[in-house]
Amino acid sequence: MALIPSRPKFRKQQKSSMSGLTKAGQFVLFGDFGMQMLERGYITNQQIEACRIAMTRYFSRKGKVWIRIFPDKPITRKPAETRMGKGKGGTDHWVAVVKPGRILFEVANVSRDEARVALLKAAAKIPYRTRFVERVEEV
Repeated sequence: MALIPSRPKFRKQQKSSMSGLTKAGQFVLFGDFGMQMLERGYITNQQIEACRIAMTRYFSRKGKVWIRIFPDKPITRKPAETRMGKGKGGTDHWVAVVKPGRILFEVANVSRDEARVALLKAAAKIPYRTRFVERVEEV
């Protein structure tokens, strides 16, 4: 199951800014526990899929997992040993731009300890620092 946009409006994008904190997705909304990003960077579609597989295998058919990010940015590459010029390279892979404070994954219907272990296994697949967070109930 490859996470890529089905019909992107444009095939290629510029780098864009990664400064600042996340504008949305900073609270656990769907599940009971979540994984929050502490650094900024790109997370590839393969890394997201590896996290999903690690969590679902640990839960072994119980619990529910939400993926709160989507890789909608194309990263291009030119072939190795290619001369300069001749335009921008073709799409190599897709990434999600993630800023500090963003919730990456949420889980529910499992105990706190199971959720912590599963999210730690998923965090090992991502090259950035993350932390375990719980849902905050409004009064």
